Amino acid sequence: MPSWYRRVKIHMIYRNKLVMSFKGTQNWKGEREAELNKSCKPISFFVIQIFFFFLVIDHLCFFCRHCSRMEEDTDFRIRFSSLCFITDHVGFRGTIKSSPSDFIVIEIDEQGELVNKASDKPVYKVTKVLPEPNNLAKKAKLDLQILSFEETSNQEVSTLAGSSSEDHNFVPCSEMEDTIKDRTYKGEEESVDVLGSLLDEKTNELLNQFACDIKEKWDSKTELTGPSPEFSLGRILDKNQRATLHSAIRQKFPFLITVGKNCEIVVRPNLEYKELCHLVSEEEAFDFFKYLDAKKENSKFTFKPDTNKEHRKAVHHFVNKKFGNLVETKSFPELSDSADNPNVVITVRFRVKAHKHWKRSLLECQGRKDTYTAFTLRKENIEMFEAVGFLAVKLGVIPSDFSYAGLKDKKAITYQAMVVRKVTPERLKNIEKEVEKKRMNVFNIRPVEDSLRLGQLKGNHFDIVIRNLKNQINDSANPRERILEAIENVKNKGFVNYYGPQRFGMGRKVHTDQIGLALLKSETVKAVKLFFTPEDLDDPVNRAKKYFLQTEDAKGTLSLMPEFKVRERALLDSLHRFGITEEGCIQAWFSFPHSMRIFYVHAYSSKIWNEAVSYRLATYGSRVVEGDLVCLDEDADNEQLPSSKVHLVTEEEESANTYAIHQVVLPVLGYNIQYPKNKVGQWYQEVLSRDGLQTCKFKIPTLKLNVPGCYRKILKHPCNLSYQLMEDHGIDVKKEGSHIDEATLSLLISFDLDASCYATVCLREIMKHDF
Repeated sequence: MPSWYRRVKIHMIYRNKLVMSFKGTQNWKGEREAELNKSCKPISFFVIQIFFFFLVIDHLCFFCRHCSRMEEDTDFRIRFSSLCFITDHVGFRGTIKSSPSDFIVIEIDEQGELVNKASDKPVYKVTKVLPEPNNLAKKAKLDLQILSFEETSNQEVSTLAGSSSEDHNFVPCSEMEDTIKDRTYKGEEESVDVLGSLLDEKTNELLNQFACDIKEKWDSKTELTGPSPEFSLGRILDKNQRATLHSAIRQKFPFLITVGKNCEIVVRPNLEYKELCHLVSEEEAFDFFKYLDAKKENSKFTFKPDTNKEHRKAVHHFVNKKFGNLVETKSFPELSDSADNPNVVITVRFRVKAHKHWKRSLLECQGRKDTYTAFTLRKENIEMFEAVGFLAVKLGVIPSDFSYAGLKDKKAITYQAMVVRKVTPERLKNIEKEVEKKRMNVFNIRPVEDSLRLGQLKGNHFDIVIRNLKNQINDSANPRERILEAIENVKNKGFVNYYGPQRFGMGRKVHTDQIGLALLKSETVKAVKLFFTPEDLDDPVNRAKKYFLQTEDAKGTLSLMPEFKVRERALLDSLHRFGITEEGCIQAWFSFPHSMRIFYVHAYSSKIWNEAVSYRLATYGSRVVEGDLVCLDEDADNEQLPSSKVHLVTEEEESANTYAIHQVVLPVLGYNIQYPKNKVGQWYQEVLSRDGLQTCKFKIPTLKLNVPGCYRKILKHPCNLSYQLMEDHGIDVKKEGSHIDEATLSLLISFDLDASCYATVCLREIMKHDF
């Protein structure tokens, strides 16, 4: 055996001893000399000193890496162990996710059906039948504008008004009648019919009353004080129906705007319409908004002749400030007027470039509609984005052609609804065998008319096995009694509705919320480097990531990155094309579908929400105090609470104990939320300042990301909860040199949770144990 080999072998012996015991170097010296005397030829004292020096350096480096990894994992555990509990039972210990089959997740669709059951139903809900296409012909030009908003964000805003109409089914309001009764345009009957067909009678009446109240206040010169009044039409799940409603309301009430958020349509006063009425007659304002809404190419709109130059300047300024990206204005003298006091007209026309971005009409879209195929995806121990990437490659589409209602766990067997665009059912069925090799299955394959959206589900059903059940340390109570007590307690009192650790990349060096924060601060290069931060593992993926950070060689890294890492390869391919500059990294992030880009930003918002809940419960406990936000709709979905249903608690309501803790909500960060008016609201502002987001608008135009925010209940309850204790026999337990057969307890627990609730968080409350 060569002497160099023996020396390396001794080096590894000492290194292993360091890993196992972390003893001081003084204990190694005698062992080292004995090993040298036994198996090595004599070597010079100088060589020994050099060898020992590098040995210690290597040990220190390994020790630092090991401690760094321990510190990262500990930091992650600390983040979640510091979260609060709402119940006061002792709990118990156990192991979850021993295998994927121990954690089964089945999505529940909006009709309350489990998606793993055979079904011929579409995956979207139609509340009412749309009018026949010929009834929509005169409104088609209006529908497109709203569709364009929906494709780029969750927030759809329509500020352009159309033609108005008199509602024959509405008790007349004198002021409103006097203003718009004389303006009857062709097609107004269709808007009345559309509203009547899509809205129930009560909602239609309330909408008309809301419009009448707004018009009365404006005509009486009464200023609207406080927040802008609004009226909610509720959630309309079908995208085409929402577009039609937006158009019909603008046609009937040009002094109102419609705002869409998470499929809810909210009606508000159109302040731009009111502002223009201060400059021109209401008739001109009405016709101008109708012109804008028509978007007829090469058309012009002319205001009435005006001799006042300052007044014309004010009209020019208003139109260009509000609609300058769509239209341009010019003044022309009327030929028949005298040169001393000429009448001048302001002419408005559309900018040529604006037409390139207009959406096709609804009828054109219907005529050239994409193919949509719905299916149920079963996957086992595979990340969802990896599964989507694999399916995209096999079907010859891109990941953004897939839509889904929610993300699912990796280490689990999960069932979820999906829709793929540009793929026929027959084509999807042809790859069933290939998909099975990847521990996936596709079934319930059927054609549908539209894609899915995030949150379009009722919830999830869980079947979970918790193994190796034990009492908490120093707890001598009967384990069965402890388990029964814990389950009943959470069943009755609920659990703190935290976002689960899997949302942040549990156990990783860089968590998804850190990438989200970088994106919110428009630090796209930093976000890319965070994404490629390697773990302390020696495998092809982490070697490729390490190479990229050291060299910024996207092409070389692409050759090292394994094929199954679809996201990493897509990002590297874009970086190779566009370069690792700020602009290049922006383009690279577009290699991810919108749902994936927004996922990172949502992860940051989720982290802040978790911290906010802990602060809220630590500060006020289970009392509902002045300045809290509460939900007035007991049946509202998690994170789908309309703003009109969120109420600020007053001092009188606190004294009267009007609300309970399960009604309290906290905002998830975004541009369209209000904060609590107490210490919790102050805490939000301090945290945003801490993270450098005090001026953040939660809109990232360069990445086409808009984050409107939402409200989330701080407590949730599991539904349909059932459980069964089982004994696992045949496990060898070593005790005092002998082997005995001992039975260990396992718990099979099943329950349903609302959308965006986490089973691991519910189990944490039950077990009083962090995973």
